[in-house]
Amino acid sequence: MSTQLIFAYIHLLTLGIGCYSIWARANALKKLKDMDGLSDVFKADNLWGLAAALWIFTGLIRAFGGLEKGTNYYLNSTAFLLKMGLFLLVFLIEIKPMITFIKWRSKKKKGVEIDLSESRSLMISSQIELALIAIIILLAVAMARGVWY
Repeated sequence: MSTQLIFAYIHLLTLGIGCYSIWARANALKKLKDMDGLSDVFKADNLWGLAAALWIFTGLIRAFGGLEKGTNYYLNSTAFLLKMGLFLLVFLIEIKPMITFIKWRSKKKKGVEIDLSESRSLMISSQIELALIAIIILLAVAMARGVWY
């Protein structure tokens, strides 16, 4: 099996993991009533973090590691540039949940009560990220087919 095939497979498989995990995190936040529900939020968030790391790693290797169409193709593809812009937007939206969950994990580990009042806004952030990922997928399909190149 070729390296190109392996990286493409992992990158696309991560799509399912990422979409599921961000949906599961939003759903867990929607149901969150007390500290007992935090384990579901953290499990989904851990999976979301894994998906993000895999997407970034495999995406960079595929785009700039000589496995696919070449750096020149990607940097001159409007679809790719839009896709990366939306990816950056997802990352920027993710900063608040990331910081909040780090604080929550620390407090939970110390046995300190956690103010869960931000749950709703974090759920909405997760839902927005999922919608943006759907658009990113459309742009990925367009990019792979040379649309806007």
